[in-house]
Amino acid sequence: MDPILSVSGLAKNYASGVKALERIDLEIARGEIFALLGPNGAGKTTLISIICGIVTPSSGEVRVAGFDIGRDYRQARYRIGLVPQELSTDAFEKVIDTVRFSRGLFGRGRDDAHVERVLTDLSLWDKRDAKIMALSGGMKRRVLIAKALAHEPDILFLDEPTAGVDVELRRDMWALVRRLREQGTTIILTTHYIEEAEEMADRVGIILKGRLILVEEKAALMKQLGKRTLTVALAEPLAAIPPALADWAPVLKNGGAELEYVFDGSSSERTGIAGLLRALGDAGIGYRDLNTAQSSLEDIFVGLLHGEQAA
Repeated sequence: MDPILSVSGLAKNYASGVKALERIDLEIARGEIFALLGPNGAGKTTLISIICGIVTPSSGEVRVAGFDIGRDYRQARYRIGLVPQELSTDAFEKVIDTVRFSRGLFGRGRDDAHVERVLTDLSLWDKRDAKIMALSGGMKRRVLIAKALAHEPDILFLDEPTAGVDVELRRDMWALVRRLREQGTTIILTTHYIEEAEEMADRVGIILKGRLILVEEKAALMKQLGKRTLTVALAEPLAAIPPALADWAPVLKNGGAELEYVFDGSSSERTGIAGLLRALGDAGIGYRDLNTAQSSLEDIFVGLLHGEQAA
């Protein structure tokens, strides 16, 4: 099946000499939830802005459902809904009016039933006649999402959708994203909240200094790069790691009361745990408890960034 979004050789250089993006190649499947992760200034918003036709690239090509964003702007942009990071709405307009207006901007005929569904899904129907200036910050963000969904786009871009919102709204938004995917909408989100990507994404892309350093299915990424940690609660604290344990390179924690050993979680047969426990026994080191934990997507993300920055 052809991708709903195809990015090829995309680059953005500013007159100041700043390279915002360096040859980005990316394909997104229809109905996929794709999370784009990266620190501030990595190029996430620049990439989205080019795909949405807001910023002109220096080179490369973007196709949305087969339409070139430059040559076939109206056809491509019609298929995109964008929820920007910044709150920008007409403060004096009613909620329902601004959503209807957004639908009309893309040439869609009036459809009160669709607008009502969107507002209801976002818990905005009771606020439909309220002026936007009277809404809380969280409600204003819901309005931005409603505006983006008004013309029934194939792709929804969410640029930091839950930045500065409360936990309840964040959960509501996660639930909405899942419903949209079930209806066939492709979701592309940027986020600082790693748990959002871990909770929802099918694939994860990591961008740093304008380069897409990794694109991988979330499950495969965690299997390939995820580590597991064994924490051994010692019967008596240690002042230093005994030479007999050097092969496992454990680390003392909690004032020497705990021994931490990191192993490859993708290989159940070669974890090294059995050998470490035997070595503890041979050295006469007793322990009270054992605990293992899987590294999170955040751990993997931080590790990759540190590795790239050190390179």
